[in-house]
Amino acid sequence: AMTIHLCFLHMFLHLLPLSQSSADFRFYIENHTRNPDDLSRKQVRIYQLYSRTTGKHVQILGKKINANGDDGGKYALLVVETETFGSHIRIKGKESEHYICMNEKGKIVGRPDGRKQECVFVEEFLENNYTALVSAKYKGWYLGFNRKGRPKKGSRTTQRQQEVHFMKRHPKGRADPLEEFRFTPVTKRTRRARRLKPNAKRN
Repeated sequence: AMTIHLCFLHMFLHLLPLSQSSADFRFYIENHTRNPDDLSRKQVRIYQLYSRTTGKHVQILGKKINANGDDGGKYALLVVETETFGSHIRIKGKESEHYICMNEKGKIVGRPDGRKQECVFVEEFLENNYTALVSAKYKGWYLGFNRKGRPKKGSRTTQRQQEVHFMKRHPKGRADPLEEFRFTPVTKRTRRARRLKPNAKRN
């Protein structure tokens, strides 16, 4: 079947102008490489998550996860799988090959299989160039770490807490936060997140 598709693609591209061929090629790839596994249609990036609370990085040691990782540490390198459309992501440790997941009690755990919904998080982008990660399954429960780098229960988190604020960084060096978010689509959820700013302190 794949051979037939490739032959068709070869003939198809020769019948179109170059600019149109490029657009149709992307459309063809997006619609003819689907597998039953929902992880098949994803974009993969590798970066670190800098914790605003600890000043260090999220690291996945296996079943245990904390925010005490050093810049460039092997357990702090994260493989982030993003769905082709939308801001739903899965986060896997490059070294441990365990995913960050949140169970029904709000506890953050590492699991080798990230296909379940409890291992999916939704990015919420904040005005201060930080991002928050809310559970796709347990609404309103965020990935967060206390000052000692230990995971917080999702039920005890809110978007306004610094414990749930992270910044994407390239390994061993700071990246321009605006560059990281340049290709991020603005969604209704994003707009809602931007409006949720802490109230100004009253005198």
